[in-house]
Amino acid sequence: MRKFENHNYITKGLQPEKVFRYFEQLSQIPRGSHNEREVSNYLLHFGQSLGLETIQDDVLNIIIKKPGTAGYENAPTVILQGHMDMVCEKNADTEHDFTKDPLKLYLDGDLLKAHGTTLGADNGIAVAFAMAILDSNDIKHPPLEVIVTVEEETGMGGVIGFDKNNVSGKLLINIDSEEEGVFFASCAGGVRANLKLPVERKPVESKGYHLMIKDLKGGHSGLNIKDGRGNAIKLLGRLLNELEVSFDLAHIKGGSKPNAIPREADAVIVCGDEEKLRSEVERLKKIYNNELLQTDHLDIAIKEIAKVEFIYTEECKSQIISGLVMIPCGVQTMSFAIKDLVESSLNIGVLHEKDNKIVFESALRSSVRTLKYEMLERLQIMAKWMNCELETVADYPEWAYNPKSMLQDLFKKIYKDTTGKEGEIAAIHAGLECGFFAEKLTEVGDGSDLDMISFGPNMANVHTPYEQLSISSVTRTFEFLKQILAQIK
Repeated sequence: MRKFENHNYITKGLQPEKVFRYFEQLSQIPRGSHNEREVSNYLLHFGQSLGLETIQDDVLNIIIKKPGTAGYENAPTVILQGHMDMVCEKNADTEHDFTKDPLKLYLDGDLLKAHGTTLGADNGIAVAFAMAILDSNDIKHPPLEVIVTVEEETGMGGVIGFDKNNVSGKLLINIDSEEEGVFFASCAGGVRANLKLPVERKPVESKGYHLMIKDLKGGHSGLNIKDGRGNAIKLLGRLLNELEVSFDLAHIKGGSKPNAIPREADAVIVCGDEEKLRSEVERLKKIYNNELLQTDHLDIAIKEIAKVEFIYTEECKSQIISGLVMIPCGVQTMSFAIKDLVESSLNIGVLHEKDNKIVFESALRSSVRTLKYEMLERLQIMAKWMNCELETVADYPEWAYNPKSMLQDLFKKIYKDTTGKEGEIAAIHAGLECGFFAEKLTEVGDGSDLDMISFGPNMANVHTPYEQLSISSVTRTFEFLKQILAQIK
C-alpha cells in the first residue's frame, strides 16, 4: 500500500483541504482503465480505516457506507457515485508510463493541471469529494452509499458488473459532469464499433517518408464533438486521398482512445518524387488549416526514413484510404427537443494494426436508442462493402429524462439560494453510468423509482494532456454539495 506521510503536496493550502489532499493522493496511483487494482485497494483500505462498511466486489468496484449524522438517521439514503479510472493521454514528447508513474501536478493560477498528461479530474474529483465527506465529522448528511466504479472510460465494465444487492438508495448523485451550475438529467447511450480490414503486403527495398498530422486540440468525443475540432485520423485519410503524387503505403495509425477525438495520426509512404510530395503536403496543410480557422489548427511533419521493407498491396491501400474517407464521423443529428444538444454522433478515435488487420475503432453515441442502431447499421453496410468484419463492444443504455425528479428541484433551489443564479437542467451528449444504474437499481428496470442527477466543477479539455480543473469551482461545488446533503432529511 502506497504511503503518503512524507508526500510534498502541490495542493497544500487549497480549500477544501481534504478534497485536494485526496485528489493528489489519487494522482500518485496509476489508474488507467483495466489497471485499477492498486487504486481499488487504496479505497478499500481508506473505508476500512474509518471503520465504515466497505465492499470490494469481484470487478474491483468499491462501495463504502456511512450512517446519517445526528438528526438524519431516518433520512432517505443517498448514493454518491463516480469512477476511479481515468483516460491516459500524453503528448508525444512526454516521457510517462501510465502503468507505474505518478502524475506530475502543477498550479497555474486558478487551474490545476498535469505536466504533459491528462490530469484525471475526470473522474478523480468525484472520488475526492466522496472521500472528504466520508472522512468528516462536521458535515451534515443522510445515510450515504458511495459507489466508485472501474472501467468507466473503456465501456463501463464496472457498472455492468455491479451487484445491485450491495446498495439500497433511491437517490443517486453522480459527480461526473464538467460545468458548474449545469445539472444533467439525461445522457446519451453508446456503443463501440470496430471495423477489421484484412491487409496484404508485398516486399520492397526503398527509402520512405513518415507523414504525421499533429498539434490538433483533440478532446472528449461526446462533449467536444460539436466544437468543429479536427479529427487527425479522418484528416490523414483525406490527405492520402488528395495527394496529387504517386505513392505506396507502408504503415498507418492514429489516436489512442475511441472516446477521445484523435490529435495525432501518422503514415509511412514510399514516394519517388520528394519535392512534389513536400509541395503537396504544404498545399493541403494550408487548405485544412483554412477550414479549421475558427476551431482548430494542425501541423503536418515529414521525415525521411532510410529503409522500408514492406508496403500494402495497391488494392489494400485503396481499401484503407477509401474506408477512412467514407467512414462517418462527427455530429449526425441535433436534438429538436433540447437546444444545442447533439442527439447522435460518431467518432473514429483509433486506427491501428493488430493480427494482420487494420482496425478502425469508433465510438457511437445517441440519446435516441433507435438512432444509435441506425448508425451501427451504416457501419455494417460499410463492412460488407469493404469485405471486412464489424465487431461491436461496450453497448450501454441512454438515461431518460425524469420530469418528476425531486433532486432536480432541490439542485435548482439550492443553487439559486446560494449563488443568486439560475441553475440549468440539461442533457449531455456523453455516456454516464446513470443509464446502467437506471436499469440495475429499479424494480422494473426503467429508472422510474430511482431519482438521479449529475453535476461537477468546471474542468476543460478532458481526455487530453491539456485537461484542467478550476480550483475555485471545486471550492464552490463542494460547498454546494454539502448544502444539498444537509437538505435531504
